[in-house]
Amino acid sequence: MVPIVLALFLIFSSQIEAAQLQVNFYKFTCPNAELIIRQEVQRAYFRARGIAAGLVRMHFHDCFVRGCDGSILIKSTPGNSAEEDGPPNAGTLRGFEAIENAKASLEQECRGVVSCADILAYAARDSIVISGGLGWNVPAGRRDGRISRAEETIDIPAPFGNLDQNIRAFAKKGLSSDDMVALLGAHTIGRSHCTSFSDRLYNFSPTNSQDPTLDPLYAILLKQQCPREPNGNVDPNAVVFMNFSPTISENSYYVHVLRNRGLFTSDQTLTTSPDTLSEVRDYARNNMQWQTDFADAMIKMSQVEVLTGNAGEIRLNCRCRLCSTESMAPLTNGTWKFCFSLDSSAWMETDPNNFSKCSNPLLQEVNISIEQRDRA
Repeated sequence: MVPIVLALFLIFSSQIEAAQLQVNFYKFTCPNAELIIRQEVQRAYFRARGIAAGLVRMHFHDCFVRGCDGSILIKSTPGNSAEEDGPPNAGTLRGFEAIENAKASLEQECRGVVSCADILAYAARDSIVISGGLGWNVPAGRRDGRISRAEETIDIPAPFGNLDQNIRAFAKKGLSSDDMVALLGAHTIGRSHCTSFSDRLYNFSPTNSQDPTLDPLYAILLKQQCPREPNGNVDPNAVVFMNFSPTISENSYYVHVLRNRGLFTSDQTLTTSPDTLSEVRDYARNNMQWQTDFADAMIKMSQVEVLTGNAGEIRLNCRCRLCSTESMAPLTNGTWKFCFSLDSSAWMETDPNNFSKCSNPLLQEVNISIEQRDRA
């Protein structure tokens, strides 16, 4: 009974936080925020079209670990392995540069206002739109989380998970099986590392070397793109497209699932239940129905366990832990004190009870005037 009560409490608390998010949240504090983010996503997309799928995936993975708080953007440090280095993410995340560029542009426009979590939510929406999908109004007002731990990425639904496992993973975040079926349609764009599904091609089980639910012709194609190396493994850097139209957001994902061409186990198991199979068939027939349901599910997912109000922070650097507006301590005569480290994992911290010194002895202390800071 206690775990059930706790789960209900967490979902209820998440709903309260989500209710504080608003469409047009930055209308008065940073009116051009959405435009600036959209322009940066467009620039990134025209340099590399695969970035759209990368940003959608990053938003999804962010929301499934501690909620949609931008913690997936935090860089690992010598003392902490962050979400970016967790098993589902390590070496596979794309889109950091687009988020960083958007943040830099926003800081020039309205310093310390727009959270990294919101930037990621907007960027995911814009990525779908630029790929030909249906847009939606993004409720905003998220604050950025301060904690990012690789071990917590276990909450991200696995590509090799079966239907029941994934339904439970989504339910844990307050998302229904209907939401799950719609959201998995995001696999219509992007690419995957061969290691995410190679178990379906080789050594599937003691009785089957290949997953019998996988279309044989599709399996041949995948084996050509993901061949075994002499050691019996596949190249960890080898990738394949998720779909036959990997840059276009439309419903062909569901058509291929019905043909036993779902790339992941989690894709193909949608056909193992009458309820989810019925939805797959509906979406395969009706692109607009999927586009609409996908947009609704993305809105719902983007509000999972968000931080609002005074919780969390607004990071000045999305990759930097504790780089927040609270990390700049005002001294006298318009002078500010910055605390920062000199290594590649640079982060700022101040002692809230004593702004005369940096709270971490390993950090360097620099005082500059507001005029100098503004010219930088």
